[in-house]
Amino acid sequence: MTPRTPARDRFTSAEQRLIDTLRTPRQVQRFLREFPYNWEKTLRTFRGVVDRGRAHCLEAVLFAATVLEQHGYPALALDLESHDGLDHVLFIYQDDALWGTVARSRDEGLHGRKPVFKSVRALVDSYMDPYVDGSGRLKGFTVAHLDDLTRRDWRLGTINVWSVEEALRHWPHQTIRMGEARYQRALQRVLAIKASNPEMSPRLWRGLLRDQTGTWL
Repeated sequence: MTPRTPARDRFTSAEQRLIDTLRTPRQVQRFLREFPYNWEKTLRTFRGVVDRGRAHCLEAVLFAATVLEQHGYPALALDLESHDGLDHVLFIYQDDALWGTVARSRDEGLHGRKPVFKSVRALVDSYMDPYVDGSGRLKGFTVAHLDDLTRRDWRLGTINVWSVEEALRHWPHQTIRMGEARYQRALQRVLAIKASNPEMSPRLWRGLLRDQTGTWL
């Protein structure tokens, strides 16, 4: 596979300014945290995301990958597979042989992680507890280069790239298991927060779940 990285002159001036400003995963993560979440049923390219000014999790991956490959990072996606069918996709990268992620989510605990993990499996483990919400529970994960997933132009194209999502769904995943005791602890924690904040939307009460490891970006 040869990455189809665009030459700089193929980007608009607005896109180039973003690329020049967002030079590190941390900078991209901070930018995406302030980006409005996209509630529409779309799968826009990097160009589409910039044009519309919003992104959901997979669109954020296409945005992060396009920006960061211009600074030397491979365009890798990490797919987290859930029992309830609501997968989460993140941009995954290495710094000094340690793994981290960049992500956009409705849930605080599913954003990016600092590059402190010695393996992808250890990084995935950091998402196990935050993923529990009464229906979600991780069961597998996979890493793929975005150019291996589709022939569509997910960087600068102007149409939805549903083929990325479809390919990820069928990509071979490594099975993971969350022990029942750990699952129940995480579930009870979530239920207690929900019971204490009955009028609060899930997007807000999930923000009450605190990172105990100091690894969230």
